[in-house]
Amino acid sequence: MPQQAEESRAAGYAAAAEVCLLDQHGNAHRLADYHGRSIVIYFYPKDATPGCTDEGKEFRDLHEQFTALDCLIFGVSTDGVESHRAFAEKHAFPFTLLADTAGELARTLGVLNGTMARRVTFVIGKDGRVARTFENVAPRGHAQQVLNFVRTLRESHLMIGG
Repeated sequence: MPQQAEESRAAGYAAAAEVCLLDQHGNAHRLADYHGRSIVIYFYPKDATPGCTDEGKEFRDLHEQFTALDCLIFGVSTDGVESHRAFAEKHAFPFTLLADTAGELARTLGVLNGTMARRVTFVIGKDGRVARTFENVAPRGHAQQVLNFVRTLRESHLMIGG
């Protein structure tokens, strides 16, 4: 992604961090509440579709490794709370799914395509800045790719005395 687009997206993240969304249990979340933690925000088009299910299951299967790196995972789509609840329960997702029903978060981050989010993942560092954006994501193997990046980010942070 060109530097200017990345800077624009980072500015969008500052506004996006204040957006309040409900999770699959009806609890409210603002990304700003997690400042000081590493965060993975993966946008996906629709609950219970083949690619979205594969991607979610891969994040589920690697969840403990993300947790060991003190990294939270948020899956986001424009589906509602009930849809997210059923999707998360069916596949035993241990992470949070956020219902962006109005597309506010997706729009702010530039990933809204019509009424659905494009498949894009953001890794937010402990400093609250966008460390990496993954565009044009293929569902299979993506969670491992993100985990590898988070691991590298943490190791580099430790190397410089963080």
